Amino acid sequence: MVVNGDPVVWHELECGSYTADLALWRELATAASAVQGTPGAVLDVGAGTGRVTLELACRGHAVTALDLDERLLAALRQRAVKLSVSTVETVCADARAFTLERRQFSLCIVPMQTIQLLGGSSGRRAFFERARAHLAPGGVLACAIVTDVEPFDCAAGDPGPIPEQTRVGGVSYLSRPTALHLTGDALRIERERSIVESGSTQGARLEHDVIELARVSVDRLHREGLAAGLTPAPPRTIAATFEHTASTAVIFHG
Repeated sequence: MVVNGDPVVWHELECGSYTADLALWRELATAASAVQGTPGAVLDVGAGTGRVTLELACRGHAVTALDLDERLLAALRQRAVKLSVSTVETVCADARAFTLERRQFSLCIVPMQTIQLLGGSSGRRAFFERARAHLAPGGVLACAIVTDVEPFDCAAGDPGPIPEQTRVGGVSYLSRPTALHLTGDALRIERERSIVESGSTQGARLEHDVIELARVSVDRLHREGLAAGLTPAPPRTIAATFEHTASTAVIFHG
């Protein structure tokens, strides 16, 4: 939970600059449109402030952005207006339980390891069932996961990644990853967030943020997807960058 600062700013700071996966989502959306014969409808699960949604919408795709945080979706809508994009719809809902009446999508994407935040196997299977129910005939589901990571702990002397920082409205925000721990079934990412207001004599306000990603393999996702009636297809690799490890897009056909 964010105690200090704007959750939209934190989301943008920690996720918004990632671009390594965009080429894949563009490719899949274009391919889905070719199958449908027109720009296909896309469902972006865990859309946040619109990093992927707006990229695809600006290229003519009708995108439904689904996220559990209405504050992030509000920021997405504001950005869509500024970009004069009219093909974006937002839905505030749980990915494991959403129902969009009379809606089917040629492509459903789950970027940024969102599939690993759904509470384990039962949560993922619930999502797969929802996704299958909303895929058009011939539709594609693609979920990004991370499997190979290097643990570190700044408290033990490891250097850790470079901090991310920005300044908004006279307030400086800095997010510093401090540890990445692997357990039997989870990947635990710890960050230290700091906020410094202009003219403040109180120093930085600090908070600690922890995210746990379920550890899951391509094979396990394939089994869970099969159980929900999806058909696995060959996975795709999303290349590593200087700041981010490589990830895998696990692909299914509806």
